[in-house]
Amino acid sequence: MTHHLGQRAQEYLKQLAECSISETGVTRFPFTLEHKRANALLTTWMEEAGLSVRIDDAGTLIGRYDAGNNTKTLLMGSHQDSVKQGGAYDGIMGIVLPVIALDYLNRQGVKLPFSVEVLAFADEEGVRFPTALVGPRALAGTLDESVIDRKDKDGITLRSALLNFGLQPEKISQLKRNPGDILGFIETHIEQGPVLEHEGLPLGVVSAISGIERHQLTFTGQAAHAGTVPMHLRKDALAAAAIITIEAEKLAIKLPDLLATVGQLDVTPNVPNAVPGRVSMMIELRSPNDEVREKAGDKLQTFAKETAQLRGLGCEISKTYSQTATHCDHSLQLAIARAIAASNNPVYQLPSGATHDASAMADLTRVAMLFVRCKKGISHNPAEYASDEDMGLAIEALIELLGDLQC
Repeated sequence: MTHHLGQRAQEYLKQLAECSISETGVTRFPFTLEHKRANALLTTWMEEAGLSVRIDDAGTLIGRYDAGNNTKTLLMGSHQDSVKQGGAYDGIMGIVLPVIALDYLNRQGVKLPFSVEVLAFADEEGVRFPTALVGPRALAGTLDESVIDRKDKDGITLRSALLNFGLQPEKISQLKRNPGDILGFIETHIEQGPVLEHEGLPLGVVSAISGIERHQLTFTGQAAHAGTVPMHLRKDALAAAAIITIEAEKLAIKLPDLLATVGQLDVTPNVPNAVPGRVSMMIELRSPNDEVREKAGDKLQTFAKETAQLRGLGCEISKTYSQTATHCDHSLQLAIARAIAASNNPVYQLPSGATHDASAMADLTRVAMLFVRCKKGISHNPAEYASDEDMGLAIEALIELLGDLQC
């Protein structure tokens, strides 16, 4: 059964990957023709699985299995959009797999004691509009509705895009769900990292979605001729930035729960024969432990100021972004673990370093995530890949989970 289910998922994902404006990889932005084509495919498969289908005014496509009798509802799903020239699995796989699982149960005549909704969120990546997670935030009642007037690069507002998609953005505030009606939210997703592959495991249970913070640093020294200023008389801003970069790396190696990245540098004057006089850089910290992350940020700020002082440099530093960690529900983690173990696979727990729809859904209900191994840990890339076998095992785990989960 595993291979057959996985092959079916692969075929669905291949068809969805063709809903793209790029021939290289997948480029599918929200509220576009490609989004509409993807929704049409998903609608067909949802209806074949016995689900009733509708779209809400935030653009979330919803396939519902209704158990009747005012039962509570388990929410499942992920996002349908992609980054530019991304992969065929990120987000969208987490919609396809639960649909196939529900289709299998429907064909077997299984009646669940609770209702289930598979949610295909419109925009998680935030690539088209300068906002993201509109769908889950609308359900949670945490959406800042001013974002619907933000514009894409062509000057089209999100409001206009929603209207052109046949939706009524003025009704988004009415989408807030009652937490008492919801059992929880379970998101299936490729890992987007190499840990499961390194461990030789197809599936994993997510413990938490890491918190994130970013620090903007600017060192100001003195631009000077590279051939005439002795080393001991230089005020090299890039040398200070290099020291901070290495310090961030050392700190993250020392603390297992911490990831530190310097991925953006702006060097002035940025020529080979001049001492860099000014460097602006961004340090990003991620951790499933907010205390660890916050202490690391404070330590690096202090270290940066001390480094600047020792080298006679100016230093401006500020925290520009902060997002707390989302901890997955313990009982749902155990349910996923039991489902994985039922197919004789080892249970492995790991945090997610990436943000997911589940992080916004946590404001509505308890959340959990099932990770699926991806080849070489590659994601947001045309080379992104999950095997038939691994996806088949994930579908089997979802079938087991749905049959085992208690109301």
